[in-house]
Amino acid sequence: MNPSLDRFSRQAGIVPVDRLGSANATVIGVGAIGRQVAIQLAAIGIQKIQLIDFDDVDLSNTTTQGYRHREIGLAKTQACAIAIAELDPTIDITLLQDRFRPRHDIGNSVFCCVDSISARTAIWNSLEGKVDFWADGRMLGEVIRVFAVAGHDGSLYRSTLFSQSEAHPGTCTSRSTIYAASIAAALMVHQFTRWLRDIAVDTETSLNLLSGDWLVNDAR
Repeated sequence: MNPSLDRFSRQAGIVPVDRLGSANATVIGVGAIGRQVAIQLAAIGIQKIQLIDFDDVDLSNTTTQGYRHREIGLAKTQACAIAIAELDPTIDITLLQDRFRPRHDIGNSVFCCVDSISARTAIWNSLEGKVDFWADGRMLGEVIRVFAVAGHDGSLYRSTLFSQSEAHPGTCTSRSTIYAASIAAALMVHQFTRWLRDIAVDTETSLNLLSGDWLVNDAR
């Protein structure tokens, strides 16, 4: 086959496109990290994706989140859906312009990209044991942490959910850059492709871009 006629040819052997057909991804929060996650998922060939966010695009989002100037004022879910459709118009996209709520139906693979530890805790309390794959991306400045859970044992992840009073002042992405967000998203999508290939996921990946420190916890 002519590679130009198969957009997946260059990722063959890395991303199992056949398994992507049974994956239904939910991205909760399509800001700095979440927008990049959604676009990367679309690029690798996910066929069903749900976007959950209550916010609208503002001017600062064109710098730190990659939204385009013409999208200012649009709901982030809508603007993100437009970008996904430009990559692949066949993708089934579901939009929820709202905060995550336990009554929402969600996919079997969840990418948690919210900006507070209290929101993460509430979402995990609702979804623990109900999803096949979970990834949580956290970022402050140039420090990135990504957590992944495959299956139903989330005890190690739960230990990372400290109280909001122990968190750094401000929201998770109050200090952010597009390049750090893109790296965080890539690490989350990488863990997703590991799961698709039946390779154990890394429970925690920490990266400090400024110091060059990189830590990966044992895969599970």
